[in-house]
Amino acid sequence: MVERRRSRLALGVQQRLLEQFVAGTPARVAAELVGIHRDSAILFHRELREIIFARTREAQPFAGEVEVDE
Repeated sequence: MVERRRSRLALGVQQRLLEQFVAGTPARVAAELVGIHRDSAILFHRELREIIFARTREAQPFAGEVEVDE
Protein backbone atom coordinates (compact mmCIF):
# COMPACT_ATOMS: atom_id res chain seq x y z
CA MET A 1 0.00 0.00 0.00
CA VAL A 2 1.19 3.51 -0.77
CA GLU A 3 2.44 5.54 2.17
CA ARG A 4 0.28 8.62 2.67
CA ARG A 5 1.23 11.75 4.53
CA ARG A 6 -0.88 13.10 7.35
CA SER A 7 -3.45 15.70 6.48
CA ARG A 8 -2.96 19.21 7.78
CA LEU A 9 -6.70 19.69 8.00
CA ALA A 10 -8.22 19.68 11.46
CA LEU A 11 -10.02 16.48 12.42
CA GLY A 12 -13.38 18.25 12.55
CA VAL A 13 -12.89 19.55 9.02
CA GLN A 14 -11.87 16.09 7.83
CA GLN A 15 -14.98 14.60 9.42
CA ARG A 16 -17.24 17.15 7.74
CA LEU A 17 -15.53 16.57 4.37
CA LEU A 18 -15.94 12.83 4.82
CA GLU A 19 -19.66 13.30 5.50
CA GLN A 20 -19.96 15.34 2.31
CA PHE A 21 -18.02 12.70 0.37
CA VAL A 22 -20.36 9.94 1.55
CA ALA A 23 -23.36 12.10 0.66
CA GLY A 24 -22.02 12.45 -2.89
CA THR A 25 -21.43 16.17 -2.74
CA PRO A 26 -18.88 17.41 -5.30
CA ALA A 27 -15.58 18.57 -3.81
CA ARG A 28 -16.01 22.22 -4.76
CA VAL A 29 -19.46 22.41 -3.17
CA ALA A 30 -18.17 20.57 -0.09
CA ALA A 31 -15.37 23.14 0.20
CA GLU A 32 -17.90 25.95 0.31
CA LEU A 33 -20.06 24.15 2.87
CA VAL A 34 -17.10 23.35 5.13
CA GLY A 35 -15.37 26.69 4.62
CA ILE A 36 -12.02 25.63 3.15
CA HIS A 37 -10.22 26.27 -0.13
CA ARG A 38 -11.56 24.25 -3.05
CA ASP A 39 -8.15 22.77 -3.87
CA SER A 40 -7.92 21.28 -0.37
CA ALA A 41 -11.32 19.62 -0.76
CA ILE A 42 -10.42 18.31 -4.23
CA LEU A 43 -7.19 16.80 -2.89
CA PHE A 44 -9.03 15.27 0.09
CA HIS A 45 -11.65 13.66 -2.17
CA ARG A 46 -8.97 12.34 -4.53
CA GLU A 47 -7.04 10.80 -1.62
CA LEU A 48 -10.22 9.13 -0.37
CA ARG A 49 -10.87 7.65 -3.81
CA GLU A 50 -7.30 6.33 -4.00
CA ILE A 51 -7.60 4.73 -0.55
CA ILE A 52 -10.93 3.12 -1.47
CA PHE A 53 -9.46 1.81 -4.73
CA ALA A 54 -6.39 0.36 -2.99
CA ARG A 55 -8.42 -1.34 -0.27
CA THR A 56 -10.91 -2.87 -2.71
CA ARG A 57 -8.06 -4.28 -4.81
CA GLU A 58 -6.55 -5.86 -1.67
CA ALA A 59 -9.91 -7.36 -0.71
CA GLN A 60 -10.47 -9.17 -4.01
CA PRO A 61 -10.00 -12.86 -3.23
CA PHE A 62 -9.62 -14.00 -6.85
CA ALA A 63 -7.52 -12.83 -9.74
CA GLY A 64 -8.06 -13.67 -13.37
CA GLU A 65 -10.82 -15.95 -14.60
CA VAL A 66 -12.93 -17.95 -12.18
CA GLU A 67 -14.65 -21.11 -13.39
CA VAL A 68 -17.84 -22.20 -11.62
CA ASP A 69 -18.81 -25.88 -11.54
CA GLU A 70 -22.40 -27.03 -11.47
